[in-house]
Amino acid sequence: MIANKVKGKKKYMAGFLEGLIPYRKEDAEKYNRLRWWSGLTFGDLLDKAADVYPDKEAFVDGRNRLTYKEAREKTNKLAIGLMDLGIAPRDRVLIQLPNWNEFVFAYFAVQKIGCIAVLLIDRYRQYEIGHLLKLTGATLWIVAEKYKKTDYLPIVEDVVKENPQLKNIVLTRSEGHGSFKSMERLILETKLDAVNLQRLAQRRPDPMEVAHMGPTGGTTGLPKLVPRTHNSLICTMEYAAYAWEVNIHDVCLLAGPVGHDLVFTKGLCSGLFTLGKNIFLDSTEMKEVCETIQRERVTTIVWTPTLAKRLLDFEGLKDYDLSSLRAMHCGGSTSLPEMVKGVREDLRCNFYNGYGGTEGQTTLTRTNDSLETILHTVGKPTCPYDIYKVVSPDGKDLPPNTPGELMIKGPGVFTGYYKAPDENAKVFNEEGFFRTGDLAMIDENGVVTLTGRIKEMINRGGESISSAEIENLISGHPEVALVAVIPMPDPVFGERVCAYIQPKLGAILSFEKIITHLKEKKASVLQLPERIEFTESMPFTKAEKIDKKFLREDIEKKLKVVH
Repeated sequence: MIANKVKGKKKYMAGFLEGLIPYRKEDAEKYNRLRWWSGLTFGDLLDKAADVYPDKEAFVDGRNRLTYKEAREKTNKLAIGLMDLGIAPRDRVLIQLPNWNEFVFAYFAVQKIGCIAVLLIDRYRQYEIGHLLKLTGATLWIVAEKYKKTDYLPIVEDVVKENPQLKNIVLTRSEGHGSFKSMERLILETKLDAVNLQRLAQRRPDPMEVAHMGPTGGTTGLPKLVPRTHNSLICTMEYAAYAWEVNIHDVCLLAGPVGHDLVFTKGLCSGLFTLGKNIFLDSTEMKEVCETIQRERVTTIVWTPTLAKRLLDFEGLKDYDLSSLRAMHCGGSTSLPEMVKGVREDLRCNFYNGYGGTEGQTTLTRTNDSLETILHTVGKPTCPYDIYKVVSPDGKDLPPNTPGELMIKGPGVFTGYYKAPDENAKVFNEEGFFRTGDLAMIDENGVVTLTGRIKEMINRGGESISSAEIENLISGHPEVALVAVIPMPDPVFGERVCAYIQPKLGAILSFEKIITHLKEKKASVLQLPERIEFTESMPFTKAEKIDKKFLREDIEKKLKVVH
């Protein structure tokens, strides 16, 4: 390893990637010495699974069923094919694939040759892709030629024109197109002979190297990138797998986008780590979800609360045998108590209430937690070696059960956004703790309760009001399907409380009904919305979260029309 000096402090990293903030020397030595970092790479994980259970069915999608041995063979062939294209160690590689088995080949091939995977969800288009290409300097893009109604070729051609450094395009489920290569052909034409396998073995990266860059939301609307080393990201997903007790017998349904951190780390990687089976579903239609659970005897599922709510509200739910489902892990946004109760009562499976982020924060309720804990908290940190603390606005540590900003640091947490020095200066303190921007309380037992986002607190004339608490109260109304509470601008108070509500099918709600419900729940005057917009459907971001930015813009437009 090479010790580099960054701002006067020695830090460890294997080699040098410009724009990366490595782990502090003392931290890296500690995490390695105590084996909190396993020293494995992502390529090692696939090899280990194929060595232990070569003939065990591992990955299933709408086209193919593959054993671990078959998946490794295709991955190794693709990896050698990419080497033959001239893809070099530490090259950044964009991977934009739906929930197909080909994602496994692409991701682990990139890992085996020491490159850095940059995951893109399938909804990203020229704007976001162009930004990430310029930021990373990626030399390869692995992308589907077509997916559902989207023809990616025109998108790829647009992007290539603007980014001449992008030397290679590999199309998936394609015969190739001009200079664009076909993944299937690369796999078919590559031989796994002794010479090629030796070449591949020599490309195994150091576990301290960056393996992965995950996009996360930026203040400008463009994604930032979170670099994760093999050691750090494997640490995150290993302890997450332990926390919700996935095992070799589990069949995990991946219905949310695999390019999203939640499904990737808690679903795909947890299944691989525990030698289980992953089912890729490239649809979030509840009919197809139910059919897949019934047909494949799915035991676990990882997705967002939005999708869980859609399943509970699906009219045909009782027409399917979902009795195999034993565990549901939800994260990405707030799991409201009524939804959690619905999963436990209607589906009769354990619900794991989670909190996490691409940066490495990850907490989860446990199987033996009380119902109150599962309904109203996000449990404890999954990795016992990550440090979670709550601080006051001036950065002082706060005692248990006191709300403040959540800060984290540890072997499963990143060390800084890629090529973003100004942002990093804002979100890290001198000790290397990351400011999550989330408001939380931690009790005497280490259980975390989220109380909101700093940026989502509504400031009404100097009073700070939690949008999350109001959403929680409104969601308890039996006729409410979805709710989002946002600040609306006001010339007198600065901000007032506005709620967007999607009623359940056939329900007729009114402002008066909602206010009466809140008063019955003993809500304070500050928690009563001053305006309610009823909508037939909520807008969602590309990560399947309610798009509050869109709602804020919508209410601003409506207020301008009034005035």
